[in-house]
Amino acid sequence: MPKTLMCDPALFNKDLTGKVYIVTGGNSGIGFVTAKQLAKQGGHVVLACRRVDAANEAITQIKADAPTASLEAMELDLGSLDSVRAFGAAFIGSHERLDALLNNAGVMNTPKGTTKDGFETQFGVNHLGHFLLTDLLLDVLKTSAPSRVVCLSSCFHDKAQGRPGEIHFDDLQLENGKYDGWTAYAQSKLANLLHAKELSKRLAGTGVTAVSVHPGWVRTNLAKHSMPLWVQNVIMKPLSGLIGMIEPWEGAQTSLHCLLADEVENGAFYSQFGIYRTKEAKPGGWPLRSPNPVAHDDAVASKLWAISKELTGASLA
Repeated sequence: MPKTLMCDPALFNKDLTGKVYIVTGGNSGIGFVTAKQLAKQGGHVVLACRRVDAANEAITQIKADAPTASLEAMELDLGSLDSVRAFGAAFIGSHERLDALLNNAGVMNTPKGTTKDGFETQFGVNHLGHFLLTDLLLDVLKTSAPSRVVCLSSCFHDKAQGRPGEIHFDDLQLENGKYDGWTAYAQSKLANLLHAKELSKRLAGTGVTAVSVHPGWVRTNLAKHSMPLWVQNVIMKPLSGLIGMIEPWEGAQTSLHCLLADEVENGAFYSQFGIYRTKEAKPGGWPLRSPNPVAHDDAVASKLWAISKELTGASLA
């Protein structure tokens, strides 16, 4: 198996006192581990979660290990644009700065369904919710510059269980024909990558850096719609090294690198090792040129931006 990419340990000695971070889905998995590390280094971390009680439980766990950690829980349901707007207003009303937004939360291979606003679940939660959230926080990100936006994509933006990563402009909500969860996931993860790519261009010169990341195949609850979690957590765990599954701390490395490294390439894709269509891409790279040609199509990125703006009512130029 390829070697797991790990952060420079010196990054974990950085003093983040006075810095503010938002981690969506920070109550579990990669988000939890990332939030914990940022808080341990002195940053104030907002856990933006659909279930506030779960976020508060996560905060209790973190403080048991780091009693002086500064964290707060705020409600954010990415499947509801009203909730995203409410979160944005609440955050801006209570915080004067934002040093980084980690668009971490997501769903994978869900059954056919829609968000509260009628969008296909994975496109709505993974992409559109984060698109609007980023828009609402751009002013405070700019005034806090240098700052960063990190969008969690996936190696499945390239191919997801054989389904190619495409933006289905003629059927964005995948309403025509039989619904396929992996096709929807591939589209949403490609959208995450293209969002960061286009955002980086539109924010050129502002001091806000935007990147996308693939964290690896991580043992988290994300797989719940694809297999019983006991299969992943019990039967498959002893085989993790052989099959390429990594633990949340390892899965957080790419996000942490993009949040903490002195220099990251604006608009780039940073990837843990993964399943790609080309042998050259499989070991990953910080950054990595995606083997999916659509990931480099400026016209697709621009069109997706315009449609996402219209669907969400975002004010982005």
